[in-house]
Amino acid sequence: MNDSTSDTPQPPIIGVFDSGFGGLTVLRALLSTVTGSHFLYIGDTARLPYGAKSRATVARYAVESARLLESRGAQLLVIACNTATALALDDIRAAVRVPVVGVIEPGALATADAIAAAYPGLTNPDVLVLATAATVQSHAYHAACAALGMSATEKACPLLVPLVEEGWVHHPVTREVISIYLGEAFATCTPRGVLLGCTHYPLIHSAIEAEVRALYSHAVVVDSAQATADAVARELATMPLIHQLTSTPSTFECFATDSVEKFQRLGSHFLDQPISEVQLLDLGG
Repeated sequence: MNDSTSDTPQPPIIGVFDSGFGGLTVLRALLSTVTGSHFLYIGDTARLPYGAKSRATVARYAVESARLLESRGAQLLVIACNTATALALDDIRAAVRVPVVGVIEPGALATADAIAAAYPGLTNPDVLVLATAATVQSHAYHAACAALGMSATEKACPLLVPLVEEGWVHHPVTREVISIYLGEAFATCTPRGVLLGCTHYPLIHSAIEAEVRALYSHAVVVDSAQATADAVARELATMPLIHQLTSTPSTFECFATDSVEKFQRLGSHFLDQPISEVQLLDLGG
């Protein structure tokens, strides 16, 4: 029998998961950065927000998603969730046999690189990390920045996620809230870099950058979603038998654990392209 497809390279399968919609900004960056791949995205919308859960519960939920993605053929996993990365990265890596990339270390590394480029020779620079309360309380960014010789001030911005999900990315209220949070933070630090430590924040990157400039700061503003996509590209470069970068557009499938209609509507906004289909997934309680 002539099997003409046996020698045809198959696109690598990359699993991506989050507690909800925010991780779609990471998927958006992955689609444009890592071409020739097929992505499986899980949004665990039935059990969000992870930030209100205990570390043990977050780890259990994250491990369930990771194992499911691996069982569906994922050859690399991306934790597109700051809370899951902060609280469950080690648990996930212990539970699966494939490489795992989180969002925190890539964001810190990209910030260090951006500051080094903007301020050559500067040592022990200050970094302002904007994140959710749960991520701030974990101090994961503080540790990641310290490991790279940076001093981090972590600022919780709890109002920004609901404003983004409401679609108010260009609304004056959102700009005002950003200004208040930055003003409070800049009263206690003079950062050389501002790191967007929540996957919702890339949608308001330009608004945050404008308010940073309005406060007479020359700090570089770093998008952790793009930093994560770049880290995935570097990881795949070490796996030549799995991934060979091509110009073929990447493809994706989306799964949600609740309300596929809502995921499709809001998710298209985060992904910046239509989501033609969302499959309902039951991960249990």
